[in-house]
Amino acid sequence: MSEKKSSPIVNNEEIERIIQQLPKNDYLWNKSLYQWEGFWSNLAIIKAVQVFKATFKSKPNDILLASSMKTGSTWLKAICVSIMQGDKEEEEDLLVKDNPHFHVPTIEAMDYYSKTPTHDLYTMPSPRLFHTHLPYRVLPYSIKNSDYCKIIYITRNPKDTLISMWYFFNYNLRKRLEDLSPLEEVVEYFCNGVHQYGPFFEHVLEYWEESKKRPQKILFLKYEDLKIDPKKEVAKIALFLGKPFCNEEDLEIVLKKCSLERLKNLEVNKSGSIFSTVHNNAFFRKGIVGDWKNHMTPKMEEQLDKITKLKLQGSGLEFDTYKQEILKTP
Repeated sequence: MSEKKSSPIVNNEEIERIIQQLPKNDYLWNKSLYQWEGFWSNLAIIKAVQVFKATFKSKPNDILLASSMKTGSTWLKAICVSIMQGDKEEEEDLLVKDNPHFHVPTIEAMDYYSKTPTHDLYTMPSPRLFHTHLPYRVLPYSIKNSDYCKIIYITRNPKDTLISMWYFFNYNLRKRLEDLSPLEEVVEYFCNGVHQYGPFFEHVLEYWEESKKRPQKILFLKYEDLKIDPKKEVAKIALFLGKPFCNEEDLEIVLKKCSLERLKNLEVNKSGSIFSTVHNNAFFRKGIVGDWKNHMTPKMEEQLDKITKLKLQGSGLEFDTYKQEILKTP
């Protein structure tokens, strides 16, 4: 996080004092998580968030992509980059040059980037396109209070989210398949809300409720809808961004550029790393709906279904599990 390029002064002593008083949990994968403002994360992220809150000033045409972990962030970044880039020749395709995370920086994770993006959050030209995994409650007031700074939020069925998270963390810690952290433990932590950027359901519901109040400001998307009808969902995203497609051909070009199969096989996503501890190919695994069925026991399924029903009761939000059989590969 680039403090030096922002004008407000950050009280580092005050941040350290707050940090020392936070509840701590010795999480899986030998990681310690701390709870601040009701969500869990590591100390580096929490410190970065406090600086972000204190220094960031939104601009009228800012676009913030938001998500919990492993719910389609990389795919959404790629789609928005292609839409914002517009009609340019294939050789200029930004997705061929760098991983989507390079083009759309995750604001609280800038210190983890191994390859510094061309512009940081405070110097990138307008319209600024950036991303966060942060819950709505800790976003800077200048983002929340602005009627012109737009937010696109994407979520996913909690079961597939959990499985994707399980694989992601084990992969990045160089674990062999037989050495994976027990899925039973991961399910238990997830249901208790103790995981990176958790609790999951509160994270989702905050953005869901705000999107109902201010649909012109927050577009709420589901990964499953994007898989089932990408043409409809991508057109919706483009319209929300103020970049509606002039014709069907332009829409098809973006769909082709951003298909998960193409992204997965681009050379830039098969090698190298944009984050210091994460290989680019770790962001592309199966990308299917319903993979949880290949891993969870009936007991785990029941446990997730129970907490999902409890948390979403009365919200009007549902995680659809229909048509999973036909959603194999993009």
